[in-house]
Amino acid sequence: MPRAMWNGAISFGLVTVPITLEQAVESHDVSFRQVHLEDGGRIRYQKRCELDGEVLTEDEIGRAYEVTKDQLIPVTEDDLSGMPLPTARAVEVVAFIDAGSVDPVSFGAGDYYARPKGEVANKPYTLLRQALSRTDKVAVVKYALRGRERLGLLRPVGDALSIQGLHWGDEIRSPEELAPPETDVSEQEIEGALALMDTMAVEHMEDLGDILTDHYTEALLEVINAKAEHREPTAPAGEEAPAAPVVDLMAALEASVAKAREARGETSGPPATVHEMPKPKKKTAAAKKAPAKKTTAKKTTQAKKTTRRRAS
Repeated sequence: MPRAMWNGAISFGLVTVPITLEQAVESHDVSFRQVHLEDGGRIRYQKRCELDGEVLTEDEIGRAYEVTKDQLIPVTEDDLSGMPLPTARAVEVVAFIDAGSVDPVSFGAGDYYARPKGEVANKPYTLLRQALSRTDKVAVVKYALRGRERLGLLRPVGDALSIQGLHWGDEIRSPEELAPPETDVSEQEIEGALALMDTMAVEHMEDLGDILTDHYTEALLEVINAKAEHREPTAPAGEEAPAAPVVDLMAALEASVAKAREARGETSGPPATVHEMPKPKKKTAAAKKAPAKKTTAKKTTQAKKTTRRRAS
């Protein structure tokens, strides 16, 4: 069972739900150690006091706030636990909002599962989960974790409740500086992009199948295992397609739609065609040319009559 990293309660009006918080995700990254290239010895770091040079253990190390380079203010665990903060041991529900109204860029400040703590928590926990499940809303919550107050969303996930940490508004950069200069895009190009999106659409994440596999970690572990077993690593299946420069956007969209359909096994029916429609000829220009021919004809007839009169 994962270790509880926080103990407290969800505060929902006058209803209190004792809970513990646990990490909702776990890392499968392959970690490396630093070694001395010459002899393979491990590189280790020691925490030393800059005043007396003594190597310190974790229980000898505290924390302090740096006012200036020469002035540090010690902050103890008692100082933090004694703060007049209502969310110090509570996940306080402050509002309910539509789930789709939260900008995804706000996510990423930690994902946790809330586990009911004790039998007294089972009924209010289930009540809150079922009430949220019947709406498209999520609960905005505030809570204190790891020395700071945090903002998050409380939502049902299956039969459990989860808390997704949110970044504070002043932590999110404005995207305006990243936007490219104004560029004209034709309607045909937009239709081509929509056709490609429709061809690549799936109903659920599970439908992606092997795409959801972390092939990089698999390949890395194969390299490590091969070196440990003194053999050559197994070559990966397939070849990586080189990225080609986009010369013709319309042609690239058309080829992408065809490739996506082929990957999905859709071989029946005519291939998708995405191209710009030719511009129709202007009728006004043609209308102006017709009278010009008549005028020329009149001038020719008049010239012939003049020549005959002179000859006579």
